[in-house]
Amino acid sequence: MIELLNRPVLRLVLLGFVALALQTTLLADMTLDGVVVQLMLCLSVAAGVSGGSERGALVGFMFGAMFDLVLSTPLGLTALVYGLAGFVAGYVNSLTANHPWWLGSIVVASSTALATFVHPIFASWVGVDGWLTLRVVQVAGVVAAFNAVLSPLAVPLMRWALVIRRRARLAPPPEIFL
Repeated sequence: MIELLNRPVLRLVLLGFVALALQTTLLADMTLDGVVVQLMLCLSVAAGVSGGSERGALVGFMFGAMFDLVLSTPLGLTALVYGLAGFVAGYVNSLTANHPWWLGSIVVASSTALATFVHPIFASWVGVDGWLTLRVVQVAGVVAAFNAVLSPLAVPLMRWALVIRRRARLAPPPEIFL
């Protein structure tokens, strides 16, 4: 039973369901100037920061697909945007040698803001009108600030969910030894 709980897929699915429940119930009512905190996006980007670009893209796509099932947007739109956001966060974070916690917060905030700008652009490409307005700037700023505050909790949580051991996280990449 313990070995089953140590699998990243099961941990991610359980964490995704809990985050989706929080996103659609509690956080949907808690707004700042009409802007809802995007917990699913925060966890997707935090997966990229903690696990790299591939894991960030996979977790972002998975969490985005879960969120797509409760939204009224075209199926796959949020999954595409969250997957790209997780990939970008993992790639940007991999460009640094050491990873202080504050850098993770900056990467989470910037990737979140980018995803918040890209989402209405992709929506207008597939025919959803009314999303591409100047309010996107305000929404991106508020969501990025919220996710930057949540990132010191989200990044270690995603490290746990992805079963990334401390020793493996701090070890140099294998390409150095070739």
